[in-house]
Amino acid sequence: MELSCGVGGRTSQTAAATTALPPPAPPPGPGLLMDGESPGGEDYESLPTGASLYTHMTAGAVAGILEHTVMYPVDSVKTRMQSLQPDPKAQYNSVFEALKKIIHTEGFWRPLRGINVTMVGAGPAHALYFACYEKLKKTLSDIIHDGGNSHLANGVAGSMATLLHDAVMNPAEVVKQRMQMYHSPYKTVLQCVRTLRRTEGLGAFYRSYTTQLTMNIPFQAIHFITYEFMQEQINPQRQYNPQTHIVSGALAGAVAAAATTPLDVCKTLLNTQENMALSSVNISGHLSGMANAFRTVYQLGGVAGYFKGVQARVIYQMPSTAISWSVYEFFKYFLTKREANKKTPC
Repeated sequence: MELSCGVGGRTSQTAAATTALPPPAPPPGPGLLMDGESPGGEDYESLPTGASLYTHMTAGAVAGILEHTVMYPVDSVKTRMQSLQPDPKAQYNSVFEALKKIIHTEGFWRPLRGINVTMVGAGPAHALYFACYEKLKKTLSDIIHDGGNSHLANGVAGSMATLLHDAVMNPAEVVKQRMQMYHSPYKTVLQCVRTLRRTEGLGAFYRSYTTQLTMNIPFQAIHFITYEFMQEQINPQRQYNPQTHIVSGALAGAVAAAATTPLDVCKTLLNTQENMALSSVNISGHLSGMANAFRTVYQLGGVAGYFKGVQARVIYQMPSTAISWSVYEFFKYFLTKREANKKTPC
């Protein structure tokens, strides 16, 4: 009897507690995080749509630094493979062969020369880049597609963000590529900066800026349109799903890189002012201007010259953009969730 009453009493209390529970809360609004299920069956949370400027800039800075540093050795190879008149000791058939040869003949750390200036430039450049992109994308999408996703808005936002990014990154790019070249006379970043300023003037740091914009504006337009299109196809609910960010980022980087390789070759020539190449076509002084760079590349290598280093460029960009997007989306998700948790009363 006592046992029966005890069980019955606990059951009654449980039932009473159950009936006393409040009804389930309605799902959160579009600006908050909510649970979802990915197409693969894994549970993820929706990406934030109302992240702060601080979140976009912090996530962008971290993503930019990792994007440029993790694949930096391949970027060094790309710069060398785009040389129009390379030294016989610096001619390579593949990325792997180049890395092996550089390490064997020039030292283990040689492919990393100039990485420090890249890190200094990539942080603020990508902070401005992603913050500008997110703000313009939302503003233009609201105008063009009434709050929906607009590929035109994505392309325009990416192009405008590039103006800020390249203004910060271009000097770092010039110094980096000078130090990446075979038999570079510069031992340190500071020496390179001082020598360029003394011998070529401050204009040397922005000699390739118009070419850089001419390359990067179509690159980023293609890049962002492809990324957002892929997200629509494989992550339509826009959840935080690392696999989809990696795949979309890699494909976007590959397509954009292949399409804009000719412009990248011209930019490299303007940045490095390759002496052997310029003297072979009787150019004295410094080469300037995109039109001159295009003409010189054709004189030295014909149509094939515009695609020098395309393999290295695609191999570099695929993991780079995959890293950039996956890291950016993670930090945007993480920082926004942390801010939301701080605002939620205990």
